[in-house]
Amino acid sequence: MTEQTSDDNARHAERMARVQSARKKMMAKKTRTKGLIIVHTGNGKGKSSSGFGMILRCIGHGFPCAVVQFIKGSMHSADRELLKERFADICQVHVMGEGFTWDTQDRERDIAAARRAWEKAKELIRDPLNRMVLLDELNIALRYDYLDAAEIADFLLTEKPEMTHVVITGRNAPDRLIEIADLVTEMQEIKHPFRKQGIAAQPGVEF
Repeated sequence: MTEQTSDDNARHAERMARVQSARKKMMAKKTRTKGLIIVHTGNGKGKSSSGFGMILRCIGHGFPCAVVQFIKGSMHSADRELLKERFADICQVHVMGEGFTWDTQDRERDIAAARRAWEKAKELIRDPLNRMVLLDELNIALRYDYLDAAEIADFLLTEKPEMTHVVITGRNAPDRLIEIADLVTEMQEIKHPFRKQGIAAQPGVEF
């Protein structure tokens, strides 16, 4: 380890003071608030986990919120069970999916389930009491054309209350959702134990 001198510490303190001053000036101009359309997509792990984390953050602030799961709703989810068991008074959870598409193997049934989930999502988003609504794996339903991305984008632009945040997760987010979103994060897979080491999905990590 490089030995720090008093001159090094002084230069560091001076540099950090300049950074702090610049940041304070920047933040002073950021005064507007609004409900955001947030998209978590990409082939990397953590999209739904991030969405559930944001829901827990809302709960921590005492904000009513809701979750609608579109595709993998039939799978066990510790995140979901925690919300249902301990925070049902402030967070509605609606499991509307019936499993991965390769499990159901029934396109008409999948389309019907996706449509029911979207109708419930619209109801929850329209309610101005809900500060945040998580639409988990909606992008998968859009990827398989179970729902129409243009219809969903139009609804979010015209009917979402001003201060309601909507979080959308799933791979392959359509261009239209990315276009209207305020915040888009792409999770990129660099290394995964399932692919490289044959390690199965594990509780506490994947579910």
